[in-house]
Amino acid sequence: MQTHAIVGAVAGAALVTAVSVTVRTEVRAAATRLDNPNATPTAAVADHAEEPYCTPAFKQVLQRVLNACGLVGTESRRGCQPADVKNLASISDEDFNALFLPLSKRGAIILFDEGSEKLDAGAKKLIDERWLDRRGARYFFIVARGSKTGTVDKNRALSHKRANSVLFQVSEVTKDPALEKQVGMLWLGKEFAQLPKQFCEWPTSRENKDCDEQAINRSAFVSWVDCRL
Repeated sequence: MQTHAIVGAVAGAALVTAVSVTVRTEVRAAATRLDNPNATPTAAVADHAEEPYCTPAFKQVLQRVLNACGLVGTESRRGCQPADVKNLASISDEDFNALFLPLSKRGAIILFDEGSEKLDAGAKKLIDERWLDRRGARYFFIVARGSKTGTVDKNRALSHKRANSVLFQVSEVTKDPALEKQVGMLWLGKEFAQLPKQFCEWPTSRENKDCDEQAINRSAFVSWVDCRL
C-alpha cells in the first residue's frame, strides 16, 4: 500500500512539474512577443502545410489586401478598386499577376459575356466547387476585371458588379454569418493587371469555348489562399 502511495505521489509531482514548466515556457514566449512586437515570428504549425506559393512577396501583398480591403481590423469597407490595389500592392501589373500563377491548380477563372455581370450555369457550378474545396484555408479571393475595350469608368463599375455576382453566388452556398470576413474582393476594371493569354490555360467556366486576351479579361479569378500570416 505504502509503495503504491509513494509511486502515485512521485507521478503526481512529475505531472505538476511538467505542467508548471510548460506554463512558464508559454508565459515567457508571450512576454517576449509583447516586448518585441516587430520581431520576425517563427513558423507556426497548423493543421495543414503552407503551400509553396506562400512566398514572402505573396504574403506581403496578401497582408496589405487583407488590411486595406476590409477583411481584418475594424474597416467597414468591402473590397478594393484599381487605385487602391495600385497603391497597396506597390508592384507592377506583371508582378501582381505573376504572384497568382502558382494558384493555377487551386483557383479558377469565371468568364462573362461582353458587358455583362450575369453568371451562367457553368460559372455557378465552378464557383460552388471552388468554395467547397476549402481544405482548411482562411481567405477566399475574388479578383474581377472588366474588359480591354470601353471606358475606364464603365469597366471599373462592371468589374465591381462581377465581383459582387461571385460573392452573391457564394452566399447562396453558405449561410455563414462571418462570410464577409472570409472573402476578399478586388475589382480591377481595365486599369490594372490585365491578364495575358497564358491564363486561358487555367480551369475556366467555359472550357469548350475559344479563349483569347479579350475573353480572359472579362472575368473573375476565384481561389482559397492557403497561407498563414
